[in-house]
Amino acid sequence: MFKLSEIKELIQLLDQTSSVHELEIESEGMKLAIRKPDRTEAESAAIQAAPYNAYPFAPVAHPQNPQQITYQAAPEQPPVPQPQAPAEGTLHKIVSPMVGTFYSAASPETPSFVNVGDRVSEKSTVCIIEAMKLMNELEAEIRGEIVAVLAENGQLVEYGQPLFLVKPE
Repeated sequence: MFKLSEIKELIQLLDQTSSVHELEIESEGMKLAIRKPDRTEAESAAIQAAPYNAYPFAPVAHPQNPQQITYQAAPEQPPVPQPQAPAEGTLHKIVSPMVGTFYSAASPETPSFVNVGDRVSEKSTVCIIEAMKLMNELEAEIRGEIVAVLAENGQLVEYGQPLFLVKPE
């Protein structure tokens, strides 16, 4: 049986390599196939509209063999336009303290920690940054109102990258 964490690691490794485009593993009667789309598939997928998927690869079931699951890259979504904010010079930026994956909520079933217009205090949790399989809660560190969310759920963020703009009180 394949563990979800192992599958995620394999997907990340495949996504980061340029020379490997397909991987098939068979273990204990289970078969796992992961394939990166070629350039033409990726371009046509980018043109088609699809629902947002926080995971970069989506499972595809095979009706002829229900134990076989294939993971294919989900089409990338265009960036969501953000509402116009006041001049950036007067706003406080909440930045990522590390490289990792940005999550706006504790789980897909729960609402976002903060949204545009919400008031936060110094100890308010604004998001989670997942790094090396550890979930790190990020606090606002300032009192004020969230005027912009600059990262998308599931997005890879860099150290020092602005994630939120806050209008200080």
